[in-house]
Amino acid sequence: MKKVSILIPCFNEEQSLPLLYPELKKLMDSKTMYDWEVLFINDGSKDNTLNIIKALRSADCRISYVNLSRNFGKENAMLAGFDYVTGDCMVIMDADLQDPPSLIPQMLEYWEQGYQDIYARRANRGKESWLRKKLSLLFYKILDNSTRFDVLQNVGDFRLLDRQCIDALTQLRESERYTKGMFCWIGYRKKEVVFDRGNRIAGESNWNFWSLFNLAIEGITSFTTAPLRFASIAGFIIAVITFLYALYFLTKTLLIGDPVPGFTTLIVVVLFLGGIQLMAIGVLGEYIGRIFNESKNRPTYLANEYNEERIYCNKNEKNN
Repeated sequence: MKKVSILIPCFNEEQSLPLLYPELKKLMDSKTMYDWEVLFINDGSKDNTLNIIKALRSADCRISYVNLSRNFGKENAMLAGFDYVTGDCMVIMDADLQDPPSLIPQMLEYWEQGYQDIYARRANRGKESWLRKKLSLLFYKILDNSTRFDVLQNVGDFRLLDRQCIDALTQLRESERYTKGMFCWIGYRKKEVVFDRGNRIAGESNWNFWSLFNLAIEGITSFTTAPLRFASIAGFIIAVITFLYALYFLTKTLLIGDPVPGFTTLIVVVLFLGGIQLMAIGVLGEYIGRIFNESKNRPTYLANEYNEERIYCNKNEKNN
C-alpha cells in the first residue's frame, strides 16, 4: 500500500487546526487505498498550537509532528518536513484551509499517472489587496526573466511531490532558502491543477508586506545574479555618458570660451553618481551577506521533539 504524507507547517494556528482536522479526516477516511500520514511542523508557535497537535495525535495515530526549538520561518520549517516525512509522496499545504484538501484526490490521480510534481495554480488570489497582487505578479515576471529556468506564476507551496522530488529537495541545504524557486529548479515531470484560493478561515496571516518583500529579495538573490549584472551595466553606461558630457563641455570651453556652467549641475551629477554607487554597494552587500550566512554552515533548523521523542540535533546530522 502506498503511503501519502501531508506536510503542514504551523505558526500560531490554534484557531485553524480544529477546523482543518475534520477536513483531513474526511479525506483520509474516504481514500482507504492509501496509508496516510499528516506531519505538522510546529515552527515555534507562541499559542496553544503544539498542545492541539499533541491532542490530535493522541486521538489519531496518523498524525505526526515535529516541534522546532524556535521559530525558524516557513522555508526552514518545510525543510524539516522534507527530512521527516515517510510517505511515497508528499502534499504541502497551509493550515488555514486556503489550500483545499478536496483538491488532493485530483493530485493523487495525476501522481498515479506518473507525474512527479503536481502543483496548484491559483485562478484567483483570494482576499488580497490590488497592490499586493500586482507586486506579486511583477516579482514573478522579474524572476522568470532573469533565471535560466521557468518560474511558475501564481503558484505557491500547495503541491504534491513524489518521493524522488522529496529526496532531491533534502539535498538542497542552503540556509538562505526560497523553496518556490527550488521546486522549479529541480525539474522532474510536472502537472498543473487550477483552483480558486479561498480566504483564511481563522486567525491572521503572519505574512506582512515587509516579510513578503524580504522573501522576494531572497528569491532574486538565491537564483540569479542579474542585480549584479545590472549594477555593472548601469555603471558602464553612466561612465560613458559622464565621459561624453565632460568632453562636450571641454570642447565648448576651448572653441567658444564659455565657462562650464553650473554649481547646480555639479551637485546634481555628484548626488546622482553617489546614489548609483550606494545602490551598487547595497546589491553587492546583499550577496556578500548571503555568502557570510552560508559560510557559517549552521543547521537550517533545530528540532526539539518528534512525536514525543526528544531529539538534540538536526536529523540530517544525526544520521551522518
